[in-house]
Amino acid sequence: MTQDPDLSYEKKLWRAHPLIAGLDEAGRGALAGPVCVGTVILPHRRPHLLRTLSRVRDSKQLTPRERFALAPLIRATALAHGVGFASSEEIDQMGIVPATRLAASRALESLNQFPDYLLTDFRLELPELDIPQTAIVKGDAKCLSVACASILAKTARDEWMTALHKDYPEYQFARHKGYGTLLHQKKIHELGPSPVHRKTFQIKRRRSLLK
Repeated sequence: MTQDPDLSYEKKLWRAHPLIAGLDEAGRGALAGPVCVGTVILPHRRPHLLRTLSRVRDSKQLTPRERFALAPLIRATALAHGVGFASSEEIDQMGIVPATRLAASRALESLNQFPDYLLTDFRLELPELDIPQTAIVKGDAKCLSVACASILAKTARDEWMTALHKDYPEYQFARHKGYGTLLHQKKIHELGPSPVHRKTFQIKRRRSLLK
């Protein structure tokens, strides 16, 4: 039985911290394209907030159609929302963890209201920021703010990869969004890496891929 994200974390904090931002990433483990971080500040005074966002789940539990239907609802409901990217070049230059934190900083900088507390998915801590924060294991499945952020990150990155497909159609980015699927690994083997591939990421090649 899957768990539905709720407002348990937010409700414990809202009295002291009315501007709580949830953050989550998409594309951390992909072989090509950017990493993207979404951030959402939900309105703590809005009645029926949980009901309004009742269909929100961890983005991995939703179909692409469901995610793209929910993204505008999340943006319309949020006090503030944003996304930030770090490119494949930046990932190669600094490593995936610093690049993901850079994308998170860019997402926060895009907000029209700056948060006073951060709720992040696990491994997305931002120690360089002087803001109180809590990293939640499986936060996108437990915390509504993080789940909303996961959907904005995933849909924004999917749109980015679909746009890259027009520049590099031979890699079929619109199908696999840069992740290490069998099809994508075969394309890399046949064509070599494109300019948007992460050169520092190792492909786990199996002999069956090369036949």
